[in-house]
Amino acid sequence: MLTISPRMAAGMQEKQFTVSLLNFFIYNPTFGPREGEEEKKILFYHPSDVEKNEKIRNVGLCEAIVQFTRTFCPTKPAKSLHTQKNRQFFFEAEDNFWMVMVVRNPMVEKPNKDGKPPTIEYQEEEILDTVYGAVVKECYSMYKLFNGTFGRAMEAGGVELLIQKLEKFFYRYLQTLHLQSCDLLDVFGGISFFPLDKMTYLKIQSFVNRVEESLSLIKYTAFLYNDQLIWSGLEQDDMRILYKYLTTSLFPRHSEPELAGRDSPLRPEVAGNLLHYGRFLTGPTNLKDPEAKFRFPKIFVSTEDGYEELHLIVYKAMSAAACFMISASAELTRDFCEQLDGLVGPQLTLLASDICEQFTVNRRISGPEKEPQFKFIYFNHMNLAEKSTIHMRKTANVCLTSVHPDLMKILGDINCDFARVNEDEEIIVKAMTDYWVVGKKSDQRELYVILNQKNANLIEVNEEVKRLCATQFNNIFFLD
Repeated sequence: MLTISPRMAAGMQEKQFTVSLLNFFIYNPTFGPREGEEEKKILFYHPSDVEKNEKIRNVGLCEAIVQFTRTFCPTKPAKSLHTQKNRQFFFEAEDNFWMVMVVRNPMVEKPNKDGKPPTIEYQEEEILDTVYGAVVKECYSMYKLFNGTFGRAMEAGGVELLIQKLEKFFYRYLQTLHLQSCDLLDVFGGISFFPLDKMTYLKIQSFVNRVEESLSLIKYTAFLYNDQLIWSGLEQDDMRILYKYLTTSLFPRHSEPELAGRDSPLRPEVAGNLLHYGRFLTGPTNLKDPEAKFRFPKIFVSTEDGYEELHLIVYKAMSAAACFMISASAELTRDFCEQLDGLVGPQLTLLASDICEQFTVNRRISGPEKEPQFKFIYFNHMNLAEKSTIHMRKTANVCLTSVHPDLMKILGDINCDFARVNEDEEIIVKAMTDYWVVGKKSDQRELYVILNQKNANLIEVNEEVKRLCATQFNNIFFLD
């Protein structure tokens, strides 16, 4: 991605290039052990139009680096390789299955006088290993969600089937990677939870229980509102990657304006006639269409003895979405979908309206929001809960943050420091731009605060962070 910087006079502008994907490949060193068979190791390579010998050379280099670093620490081979122009990330997804992502470092192209070629400066330190290492792992997790493990494909149809699955999945998925938008949230891979009062939460739990009792085929249910999770019957790690898919891919493709609460003319009270705004986001787009297809995407979730394959039904009414997971061995018919639509549609519409009404009342009670002097990111490693007032919007193809990228880089650096030690700690940084950046790690929780207080001193900053913890996290214990 190219941006023009107006730092220099007209006609002498700098060109800034952000981080970009150069190569992405998957290989298994055991598949081509003899000389002349090196190409057999390569299971997937992007871009596909690269000349064969270059593919073999690049894969061979990565294999050599991994083997060389194993001599120093057999259990922890290389995770990344830094060069002036590029950064390479290595991840052993399964035994002997290696995923490698190569990115070009950000750079600035500075024009020279007298017609000389421009000077290129590579900004190697702008890339954080933790962020892009997490992106590679997420690529594997997303593949596994929809296809199962590499080993499963090998058992079902050998190397040929695995290559087909990898090409089909990654050809599309890599187009959705927007590396310039990646930041600390990609490291956490957390879930944003919707805050609810007890009564409304019980209504949702009751709704889930009623639906699972009426439609016995349903094995797991997840309930979201406004792209935030309220209820899930899945294991945390499975819900984490499903949540990522829903909020960055599926929901943005089907976005619609929220309908207001009960006092809205859009939702008149009609006795005995519940309104129905429900629709399928996966499967049939129109139940009344005689040609409607009743095929749903399949996902794989972990179980005690491996994994299980499930149909994924995503059903939405206004801003409420319910995900129903059903064993892949069950046949989903028109009758079943009509039964689900008739049962879930009116109830989900009513719930969505109730949640919206409660949310509106709470906002009215709390009063108008003032622009705070601080912005923060919070993450809890135990339940994967994350909250950010820094990110105004984050989807697969856009990340709008309300702070400068240099401050995001400082947050990432603090997170790297936290990862090196197991003890609770606090780090305070004074940025060049008069901002203060504070990181607190306490009992599996991390809090990062950015304060815009030009003339504040260390004691005042510390007091401000304490006030934030008291108002925003009053029921969470942070060590002083």
